[in-house]
Amino acid sequence: MKFTATIFQSGNNTGIEVPPAVRDALDGGKNPLVGVTLNGFTYQGKIASMGGKLLVSVSAEVRQKAGVKGGETHEVELVLDAAPRAYEAPADLIAALHDTPAAKTAWDRLAPSHRKAHITAIERAKAPETRARRVLKAIEMLLVPK
Repeated sequence: MKFTATIFQSGNNTGIEVPPAVRDALDGGKNPLVGVTLNGFTYQGKIASMGGKLLVSVSAEVRQKAGVKGGETHEVELVLDAAPRAYEAPADLIAALHDTPAAKTAWDRLAPSHRKAHITAIERAKAPETRARRVLKAIEMLLVPK
């Protein structure tokens, strides 16, 4: 579904307001996962209700790659994204999971968004010591009974 939208901005947060008719036409439920094409750049997103509006988040990274800013108007295309979300764990996390079977079992049960959060924290570490601490923290969090 193509439509024209102004990139909504509130502080540092930006998003694309999705008309209810567009979300309904996608036929993916209340908060569907979508492929978003903005100014020629395509990324994965999710339509969510925030502050009474239907929005798809536009991160700083997406804004930079798409060459857009809050307040600008662009043509947007949304397509229903039924493909499962998969995130590749870094080698040091995979090794730690291999060494800790209980953590590996917990990892396998995590929602993709939670896996992504752990992976992102580890990959954003600049110093090797910080990265090692974050791998250890991920393993410890996975071992906490739920």
